[in-house]
Amino acid sequence: MFKAILLQQTDDKKTRAALVDQDDSALPDAATHAVTVDVAWSTLNFKDALAITGKGAVVRNWPLVPGIDLAGTVAESRDPAWQKGDPVVVTGWGMGENFWGGLTQRQRVQAGWLLKIPAPFTPRSAMVIATAGFTAALCVMALQKHGLKPGDGEVLVTGAAGGVGSIAVALLGKLGYTVVASTGRPQEADYLTRLGAARIVDRQAYTAPGKPLQKETWAGVVDTVGSHTLANACAATRFNGAVAACGLAQGGDFPTTVMPFILRGVTLYGINSVFVPNDQRAQAWALMAAHLDAGLLDSLTTEIGLTEVIDYAPRLLAGTVRGRTVVNTAR
Repeated sequence: MFKAILLQQTDDKKTRAALVDQDDSALPDAATHAVTVDVAWSTLNFKDALAITGKGAVVRNWPLVPGIDLAGTVAESRDPAWQKGDPVVVTGWGMGENFWGGLTQRQRVQAGWLLKIPAPFTPRSAMVIATAGFTAALCVMALQKHGLKPGDGEVLVTGAAGGVGSIAVALLGKLGYTVVASTGRPQEADYLTRLGAARIVDRQAYTAPGKPLQKETWAGVVDTVGSHTLANACAATRFNGAVAACGLAQGGDFPTTVMPFILRGVTLYGINSVFVPNDQRAQAWALMAAHLDAGLLDSLTTEIGLTEVIDYAPRLLAGTVRGRTVVNTAR
C-alpha cells in the first residue's frame, strides 16, 4: 500500500481532494506505462494548486492523482532502458492533467518520459528545479537563441518571487545578465537580490492597461504573468528585443497591439514545458547543472509533506508562497 492525493469529481462538478491509501492495482496500465517509480519527492506548482482546489480546468480525466513533477528511483521496469534503482525525474508530459501525476508515494509512467537525474542534483534538488526551473531554463535558452548576451541591457523577470521567476532570476544572474525583478512583494527584495537581481521594481507599474508603445527599456523579458503585464513588457521592449512568455498568473488574456512587433521587431517566444523532446530537456538540465548551486536552491525552497498538500494549495494561489515548494512524500 502507498499514499496518494486523489482528485474526484462530485455529481455537481466540484473537485474533491483526499489523501488515500492505494495499491499497485490502481496504477496506470503497465502495458502503456512501463516503468514504476518509488516517488521520494514531488512539488506543488500553480497548476497543481488549481487542480487540487478545483479553481482551474486542469484535470482532463477523473479520478486523477495530481502533480506535474516527480523524482525518485525505478522500482520496476518493463523497458530495458531503465533498471531498478535508477534515479529518475519526470516533468510535464501531461502528468497531473491527462495522466496520473507525482503527488503520491508510487507511480507508473511511460518510459519515454523519464530522464536520469543529472549530477550534481539529487531527487530533492531535482524537485526544487522541476517544471518551474525547467520552464525558466527554456525561457533563458530562447533568449540566448535569439542572440541576447550579457551586457546587452536589462532583462525583466515578472512574477520574480514565484517558482519560475525565482529560478529565472538566479539563472540569468549567474550567466551575467543584468536582471530586473518585478514583484508585488517588496519584502522579498533582499531575497531577489541574493538570487541575482540588480534591482527590484513594483509589479503595480505593469499590471494596468498601458500605451501600446512605451519607452524602450528591456533587452529581454521572461514573463510568468500574462495579461496586461505581458502587454506592457512587450510595449517597453527595445528594438529587436525578445520576450519569453510562460505563464498566466494575472490572466490568459493578451490585451496589446501589433505595434511592438511590426515597429520595433520585438519577438515573442511562447514557452511550453509540457511536451518537449528529451534532447532539449537534457540541454535545459545541463544549463541548470552548470549555473545553479545547492545553496541557492535551498534558499528558494519550502518543504512540506504529502499530508500538508491539500491545505497548502490555496496559499500558493493567493500568491503568498515564495520560491519553490517541494513535497516530501514520506511525510
